[in-house]
Amino acid sequence: MTPNLPRLQHVIGSGIVAAVGLWVTYVSYTQQPSEAFLFPRLVATIFVVLALWTFGKACLGWTKVGNGISVTQMANLAPGLIVALVYIFWAAKGLGFYTATAIAFFILLSLYDPASHRELKSWLKRLFVTACFMGVMYGLFAKLLKVYTPREIFF
Repeated sequence: MTPNLPRLQHVIGSGIVAAVGLWVTYVSYTQQPSEAFLFPRLVATIFVVLALWTFGKACLGWTKVGNGISVTQMANLAPGLIVALVYIFWAAKGLGFYTATAIAFFILLSLYDPASHRELKSWLKRLFVTACFMGVMYGLFAKLLKVYTPREIFF
C-alpha cells in the first residue's frame, strides 16, 4: 500500500529537518574552539532529538498530518525558505552574524508583513522592528549568554 500524499509530505519534510538537525549537531560538536560552541551544541542536541522523534513518528504513521501542503502554501513559503538557505549557507559567515541576521530578518519581515509596501510608515515600522529584534539578539547572545557568534566583515 502506498502512503497517502499528506503522510508522504510529512515524512519527507520531517526527514529533511532531521537531516539538517544532524548536520548542525555534527558541526557544533566538531568545530573549534569547543568552548565557543557550548551553547549551540546544547540547542542543536535538543533540536536533533525532537527532529528525529518527529521523523520517527511520521515514518511509523503515528502523526496526524492533516491535508498536507498545497501548491499555494508552498509558493507562500518558498521565498522565506530561499532567504533562510542563503542566510545559512552564505550570508551568516560572509557578512557576519549580526549584519546577515538583520538583513535576513528585514527581508522576511518585508515579504510576510501584510502592511502596504507603498507607505513610508510601514517601511519605518519594519526598520524599527528589525532594530529592536537585533538589539534583543545582541543582548541575548553577546551580553547575557556571552556566546561566540560568527564574526566576519562587520560583526
